[in-house]
Amino acid sequence: MDAIWEQIKQIIAVYGLKVLAAVAIFVVGKLAATWIRKIIRKLMNRRGADKTLTGFVCSMTYAGVMAFVIIAAVSKLGIQTASFVAVLGAAGLAVGLALQGSLSNFASGVLMIIFKPFKDGDYIEGGGSAGVVEEISIFTTVLKTLDNKKVIVPNSGMMGGNIINYTARDIRRVDLMVGVSYADDIDRVKQVILDVLSKDDRILSDPAPFTGLLDLADSSLEFVVRPWVRTSDYWDVYFAVNEAIKKRFDMEGISIPFPQSDVHIYNQE
Repeated sequence: MDAIWEQIKQIIAVYGLKVLAAVAIFVVGKLAATWIRKIIRKLMNRRGADKTLTGFVCSMTYAGVMAFVIIAAVSKLGIQTASFVAVLGAAGLAVGLALQGSLSNFASGVLMIIFKPFKDGDYIEGGGSAGVVEEISIFTTVLKTLDNKKVIVPNSGMMGGNIINYTARDIRRVDLMVGVSYADDIDRVKQVILDVLSKDDRILSDPAPFTGLLDLADSSLEFVVRPWVRTSDYWDVYFAVNEAIKKRFDMEGISIPFPQSDVHIYNQE
């Protein structure tokens, strides 16, 4: 019995300090990881970083520090960690290859959150879809189309091509094309169009609206009409001016040749 007790005391003497040191390393490392996470969160919040990005960076930093702390604590117990680190590295490489597409979406999401080509509520076109931005996450962007469909676009697809942000500016130009008969007087047509535009309070005077003869088509004179409006008024003016020009042409006896029986508005959307 005395021999067994002596062996136990020897084991405690040999490994007790190592266990205490490993526990101390783990506790101190955990406190340090928590402190570092708080510092990073505070710095990113002070710089106005996106909350999603801030949370992700803080979590990844904490996980990285804790992985280092755990390896250091296990190593203090006398356990060889070289092979363990090699296995983790190989596993990480395998997971990275398997999640190549997801990592691409993640990288694109981080870039979008940092550089902010658009924000929630913007009407954009990108990734083969167009709609109002409802949500920007790490992996996907959620759009709501004008007919109330929900479109989920992978961030790599969104960042892989051109992004058109229709609501990024405070003002926007409405482009219209109006066809009239060759028998109509050019100056009179321009005057009528400008008069119609001047009666709509939503149309800005600076930049001033413009109209001019664009093309001598086969059966009509094609006038371009370009008023500037606040972005929020774009669609209301789009339809209202279309209707107002047609009604005014009817009153003035200005004819729109068949088959161009209405005012044609060409728009990228």
